[in-house]
Amino acid sequence: MRRGCPDMEIWQAVVLGIVEGLTEFLPISSTGHLAVVSQWLGLDPAAPEVIGFNAIIQTAAVVALLVYFAKDIWGIVTGFFKGLFSAEHRQVFEYRFGWYIIIGSLPIVLAGLFAEDAVDSLFNSLWFVAIGMIGWSFVLWFAEYAATNQRSERQINVKDALFVGVLQCAALFPGVSRSGAAMSAGMLRDLDRVSATRLAFFLGIPALTGAGVLKAKDAFDTEVGMLPVIVGMVVSALVAYVAVAWLLKFVSRSSLMPFVWYRIGFGVVLMGLLATGVLESG
Repeated sequence: MRRGCPDMEIWQAVVLGIVEGLTEFLPISSTGHLAVVSQWLGLDPAAPEVIGFNAIIQTAAVVALLVYFAKDIWGIVTGFFKGLFSAEHRQVFEYRFGWYIIIGSLPIVLAGLFAEDAVDSLFNSLWFVAIGMIGWSFVLWFAEYAATNQRSERQINVKDALFVGVLQCAALFPGVSRSGAAMSAGMLRDLDRVSATRLAFFLGIPALTGAGVLKAKDAFDTEVGMLPVIVGMVVSALVAYVAVAWLLKFVSRSSLMPFVWYRIGFGVVLMGLLATGVLESG
């Protein structure tokens, strides 16, 4: 019988931290993987305390982004605020990019506030995770097929930010992957893979932070245990940092097709496990 996590073991926190750190920023769906792995560990992925724990370690993964892109973020923040008070500074890229992050974040923030609970209640099943994993694989494939990779980060405009922001909302469907949705959208706007990936990362900071803040209270409202939470956060942040660095190097020289095949394989295997009763659908 599955249970929540008021007595979560340290090793379980480590496993979940590794899974979160590896999958949060790769285009393979962290929520889908966490749901499956949580069940394998004997935990109930739908329990409020499990959802809260996963939200906390998700927020820790965002810390990895803040550290990795600290120099870029500082430049964007300072450039943005300088531009608010100086017409001269409004011409610099950092000022414009600050607005693009705000504009691109609005759709998923609004969707998360008004639609996430409804989506969760409608699609609270691992069958939908499998469907989302396989279904979005074809979007990733089409993005690879259609993309020209001709535009760089410095050429991003407000239309790009809005398009990526809207398509990012597809991540509310389980198994889609927020980073995968954002990367696909960027490439469909003809951004090169590195620029699309970096934009997905920057848009992930407000989106993931907001989601973590809204859900993390569930972990503190129940007896999860501070030590497992701390361990999970540290592991998640460290692994996420490595994953971010690796992904940027990977997309600079390779296509997203390995992720497409992985997603399809994961979805097919998950359907098989569900059909045979090895895993419960939720």
